Amino acid sequence: MPASVDTTELPARTTGAAASLAAAHAAEHPLKLYGGWFCPFVQRSWIVLCEKRIAHQYVEVNPYNKDASFLALNPRGLVPTLGVPVSVDENSSKKRQQRPLYESLVVCEYLDEAHADSGPRLLPADPYERARCRLWIDHVANKIVPGFYRFIQHTPEKEYSVEQARESFLGHIKTLVREMLEDSDGNDGPWFLGDTFSLVDVALAPWAKRLFLIDHYKPGGVGIPAEGQAGDEEEERVWARWRMWFDAIVARQSVVDTWSNDDQYIAAYKRYAEDTTQSEVAKATRKGEKLP
Repeated sequence: MPASVDTTELPARTTGAAASLAAAHAAEHPLKLYGGWFCPFVQRSWIVLCEKRIAHQYVEVNPYNKDASFLALNPRGLVPTLGVPVSVDENSSKKRQQRPLYESLVVCEYLDEAHADSGPRLLPADPYERARCRLWIDHVANKIVPGFYRFIQHTPEKEYSVEQARESFLGHIKTLVREMLEDSDGNDGPWFLGDTFSLVDVALAPWAKRLFLIDHYKPGGVGIPAEGQAGDEEEERVWARWRMWFDAIVARQSVVDTWSNDDQYIAAYKRYAEDTTQSEVAKATRKGEKLP
């Protein structure tokens, strides 16, 4: 059973723009996104639903006090879970049953493929470019995101310093940005693919929005140099390109619409900053294991 964690300090529902979006998608619908408002993995899936304008129902789940009905759908008990209406044969009569999909990046790709005619495609049609996007989605998932948690969960008794956590995290970001610069081919758009918004951008968007939490909780903050302070021309190019991407992603309507009020995230992530939360992600980070 998942660990029980006191969440009484946190609102039970979305707030701000996300509350308006959740209310607009509260009606019964066969396609259901089960989520938790403060979870960045949920936000990934919700962004895709918004980008592609897919009809759905949003169902808020307390990840530390899960209903039996939710666990019956997904015994792993993790959010996001997508409840998908699937046709099944039962006594030769076609019926629809709700089946679960989980893992945020799997959910994102499913939504993009299953709803290909709804909204823009979020992976390129060209096989090489599609595979290249998946390589860099993997970099986000297995380098940048774990680095974020290692950074925000740093406490003085850790065997690594906050400076080491910062240097590692920023190094993973720079690796991604250098790929953007090297493959720009004169395309001046802000996204990973220049003018085309893709799942690479979606994969990182929730943690870009949460960078202010590191500034709030950790000495020295994120540590991204201001314009003109990077130290050399190559570093200036890298961080200028990052700022272009960052400014565009935090202003993207789908990102804005799936965001609750800032102060709620400050309250929610206090446990991460103190390294006392018992979320599955936090526990994996402590152990140096792959994130669930």
